[in-house]
Amino acid sequence: MFLNTHFPNAKKYWYEGKFYDWSEAGFHPMMHALHYGTSVFEGIRAYRTAKGPAVFRLPEHNDRFLVSAAVAKMKCPYTKDQIAAAITSTVRENGLDSCYIRPLLFYSYGNLGLVPKACPVELAISAWEWGAYLGENAARGVNAFIVPQRRVHHTQFNMTAKLGGVYVQSTICGLEAREEGFDEAIFLNMEGRIAEGPGQNVIIVKSGTLITNGRSESVLEGITRTSLLEIGRDLGYKTVIAPITKEDFFGADEAFYCGTAVEVIPIVTVTDGSGPAAPRVKHTIGTGKPGPVALGMIKAFGDAVTGREPRYEKWLTYIGK
Repeated sequence: MFLNTHFPNAKKYWYEGKFYDWSEAGFHPMMHALHYGTSVFEGIRAYRTAKGPAVFRLPEHNDRFLVSAAVAKMKCPYTKDQIAAAITSTVRENGLDSCYIRPLLFYSYGNLGLVPKACPVELAISAWEWGAYLGENAARGVNAFIVPQRRVHHTQFNMTAKLGGVYVQSTICGLEAREEGFDEAIFLNMEGRIAEGPGQNVIIVKSGTLITNGRSESVLEGITRTSLLEIGRDLGYKTVIAPITKEDFFGADEAFYCGTAVEVIPIVTVTDGSGPAAPRVKHTIGTGKPGPVALGMIKAFGDAVTGREPRYEKWLTYIGK
């Protein structure tokens, strides 16, 4: 029996063309993905709008989903349109006005060798209500911790892909940051510069300019990140994609995480724990409170995803009935 305690209002999930009650499961423990992380996924949100629920940037998410499948050497048995239809059907079937959506493509039951030569590729889609990723901390800003582990390097795999196995590093370091008393982690890359959070990009603000980094800095160039850069330019800010040093980060006027789950969350302090033998130093970002640029971006992003700003309605896929 699987309860939906941590998945509010989740009633059914979509698996291989059919809907199943949330409490049902028929997954075998020898499924390849459970042992080796041979899965790819997306994190997508739908929002309540005046025209009913709408999925934010669904085509872009599905494009990346299929790129991830190709990187993982998976032959996806569904087209982009079929995946989109299954996603919107899942939101509709659960009667959700706003929700988080998780498509998961994975090597299923077959053989257990590292090469999944007998394992079919299967698709599951789930949706549930999920509020602010970091809860109440989001409103006052979060305290970040630079972990000693370096982010997986862009020369090691295609950074456009969301590969399940790679996120084991994110889980370990996210737990470590919390065990140390912080809200969230930040990775440096192999070069010693700021990379990203466990599942979020980082944007800093300096003299009215929004600065974030690119794929060569060992980051996933997130869809929320891309959206915020466009929104920022429309608000009159200059945007720059360039490496971010620790000194850049510590001396920023403002900083914030961004991503589908976190949306936009200001970072108000960061503690440098990147050197295991070095003393930890806490740095206050700007005034130590969410700044005007971050707060303005939060409002503008909220207007975009809920259909209140017409220029961004191009990003919405309405669910309909």
